Amino acid sequence: MPNPETERLQRQLADEGYIAGGEICLSLHLARELGKPLLVEGPAGVGKTEIAKVLARLLGTDLIRLQCYEGLDTSTALYEWNYQRQLLQIRMEEQGDRSLEQREAHIFSEPFLLKRPLLQAITHHRPPVLLIDELDRADEEFESFLLELLSDWQITIPELGTIRASHVPHVVVTGNRTRELSDALRRRCFYLWIDYPDFDKELAIVGARVDGIDAELAAQICRFMAGARRQQLEKPPGVAETLDWARALVALHRRHLDAATVEETLGLVFKDYHDVTHVKQSLAEFLESVGVRPAPAPGAAASDAAGT
Repeated sequence: MPNPETERLQRQLADEGYIAGGEICLSLHLARELGKPLLVEGPAGVGKTEIAKVLARLLGTDLIRLQCYEGLDTSTALYEWNYQRQLLQIRMEEQGDRSLEQREAHIFSEPFLLKRPLLQAITHHRPPVLLIDELDRADEEFESFLLELLSDWQITIPELGTIRASHVPHVVVTGNRTRELSDALRRRCFYLWIDYPDFDKELAIVGARVDGIDAELAAQICRFMAGARRQQLEKPPGVAETLDWARALVALHRRHLDAATVEETLGLVFKDYHDVTHVKQSLAEFLESVGVRPAPAPGAAASDAAGT
């Protein structure tokens, strides 16, 4: 039975240019209603990060993004002291009458604190959308720390004490499965898997996100991408590559695919040398699948003309 809330959310997302199926809308709705982080996994380039961006726009709030990477530590994600400003303040007060304890209390106060994404999120003046992007790139120690933060929504700064969240943020965690996330984190979150879209959905996405694209060209692009993802590729192209390619072809004033243009713009679609080589070797089959005749071999046109 259709859910009015998810149907309304689906329309709102579409108005923002994000074409979402019922499963995505239901997951977003329930994550908000239950106050749970939303863990989104799937191949690269299918719109996981975009969910957080569009959610922030729908809620009329700020997006705070923590980009994860190998070696990410808590100080980079939470806070740091502004050492240069502290040093300058110490020099300014060298001739003052404050005691050492008073000076230390002053320089280790909030004006000298550099808030990083996680601290920004829990001290924000209204509930923001906190995007923890590609968590699987960070190590397990950071994931354990994050799990504690998501449970308690408070952090302790030795010089200032415990800071509790004034508003619990809306949390979206993304991952590409480069590393298996812990069961403890998964239990804490509402889970959503986003796969590559089918032809109709991808065609709708292109139509919504690429201004001025010809309908025939959009259909050819989506059929080409569907065929590419069925190949054994190192880095299958995602929706992000579909949109990049579509916008480039519109900028080139193309109304349909042709063999020469496809070969010249493969670098927008495939981001691995072996993938480009593989596709070039099978390009005739790719083009035939989308109704494009391969370019004639060099000299073929002249031979044809001579034979007529």
